[in-house]
Amino acid sequence: MVDVRIVKDDKEMTTPHYVHEGDAGIDLRSSVEYVLKPGETYAVPTAVRMAIPEGYAGLVWDKSGYAAKNSIHTLAGVIDSGYRGEIRIVMKNLGKENFEIKKDMKIAQILIQPVVRANLIEEETLDDTRRGHGGFGSTGKH
Repeated sequence: MVDVRIVKDDKEMTTPHYVHEGDAGIDLRSSVEYVLKPGETYAVPTAVRMAIPEGYAGLVWDKSGYAAKNSIHTLAGVIDSGYRGEIRIVMKNLGKENFEIKKDMKIAQILIQPVVRANLIEEETLDDTRRGHGGFGSTGKH
């Protein structure tokens, strides 16, 4: 377990928390009312700031129910440990209907994850593998 300090800029908002024992994600909520139109992208404010410790990052993910039922997707989902500003959830309405966001409504979830920093080494070539340059669909359909 890791300690993550938070500040709520709107004290009336529900404090972010895990809903069930064993949950991976902490629910984040909208601090505004907004109607997200089909095809629209909007950075929804949460009125929450976090001090994620060095060596960790916050990864923002969809709420599965909104994704499955309303085609709502979250974008730009990495909160770095050095960031101290308000967390905003970039939401995209991929559906055909307006999506009504209410104040204090769960809109996304954040997972606090350890991060391994890579030591990038520039080379002229890379070793060969069985997959090689095979990209999208290269492993087959079944």
